[in-house]
Amino acid sequence: MTETATQIVRRLQQAGFCAYWVGGCVRDYLLGREPGDYDIVTSALPQQIEKLFPRTIPVGRKFGVIIVLENDHQFQVATFRAEADYQDGRHPAHVVFGDAVADARRRDFTVNGLFYDPIERKLHDWVRGEADLRAKIIRTIGSPGERFAEDHLRLLRAVRLAAQLDFNIEPETFAAIKAVAPKILVISAERIRDELIKLFSPPHASRGLDLLRQSGLLEQVLPEIAATITCDQSADFHPEGTVFNHLLLMLKNLPAAADPSLPWSVLFHDVAKPLTASRDPQTDSIHFYEHERIGADMAQQILERLRFPRKQTDDIVTAVRCHMQFKDALQMRKSTLRRMLMRPTFPLELQLHRLDCLGSHGRLDVYDYLVEQAKELEKKPEIRPPLLTGDDLLAMGMKPGPAMGQLLAEIREKQLQDELKTPDQAREWAKFELENRH
Repeated sequence: MTETATQIVRRLQQAGFCAYWVGGCVRDYLLGREPGDYDIVTSALPQQIEKLFPRTIPVGRKFGVIIVLENDHQFQVATFRAEADYQDGRHPAHVVFGDAVADARRRDFTVNGLFYDPIERKLHDWVRGEADLRAKIIRTIGSPGERFAEDHLRLLRAVRLAAQLDFNIEPETFAAIKAVAPKILVISAERIRDELIKLFSPPHASRGLDLLRQSGLLEQVLPEIAATITCDQSADFHPEGTVFNHLLLMLKNLPAAADPSLPWSVLFHDVAKPLTASRDPQTDSIHFYEHERIGADMAQQILERLRFPRKQTDDIVTAVRCHMQFKDALQMRKSTLRRMLMRPTFPLELQLHRLDCLGSHGRLDVYDYLVEQAKELEKKPEIRPPLLTGDDLLAMGMKPGPAMGQLLAEIREKQLQDELKTPDQAREWAKFELENRH
């Protein structure tokens, strides 16, 4: 991909145009990270870009942006521009094409305003971005107030970049974020969601949540999580203190290749604790009765508000609703335990339980037991499908109705208890029951 991005710059330069890599790819390249994609800026106009490259998509021609398709990759190639007249806090009403320096100065943060010529291997820095990159600082280009007024999503992007890169936000920039934090709600839910997904990814998710709190943005985008900051818990179960501290510890322990639904299951598993908190006057213990049930409903509402996909929403909501079942796993009947192990969301629930423990008392005895039980169940694939179905009972002469459903449930229970192990055994037992029930 790097070589293809270099070839695109070379072709533009050979045609007589200025061309550079720009933005996040330059930042990541200088930090020794593999860029996820490459953006290119050039003095060529959109129609000139289209003439030079056979396969293009005119995604934003009026803004000077063309997608170039080369070697199975997409590259955004944009004409140098100086944007003006932002009216909605997100998009410029019109753009004025300019030169490289003007293009650099219209960008969001100094570390994203660096231009690199991969042919000459020369860095062009018109915004003092290299110094901030070395100092690990996120700073707006020019006035923070002006930059954030142009595009309110930059408020969230500053926090996300600081967490992702493990940088600090420059004080004037941070003060400006706090001052206009409510403006983030002008941005569409989908765009906020996409930034939050990046923010809550390992290994920087815990710092991301803390920066979100410090910036005042948490109260705007996830007020239900902001409510956990002052929600105390009983020290005997939660020595870490508040629910918010519990979330920070859990996010810090996210595995590198975490299921994309895991950070969100963490965030919402105790989301109803502030609403359900009660204190026992005799023991002074704090209780959160039904917080998992109420929390599942709250999680559903928040995820729908953020426009999460239906399947992912359902998985997270199930993990939240079921997370308190794990404390009883060592005492469960075999059939109850196996039902739990066979839930499609069990792998997600198990990882949530592990983090729940690591973020509080630190004991993993239930987790280790369930890992072993899951391995044992894998050796018994015959348990997953029911031994008999309604068709089997119909063939035995049983009439459809509630009694059939009840009998099937009883057969399934005995199967999961290892009391019935083959279809023949199940038929014999069902035959006996049918003959003796009146």
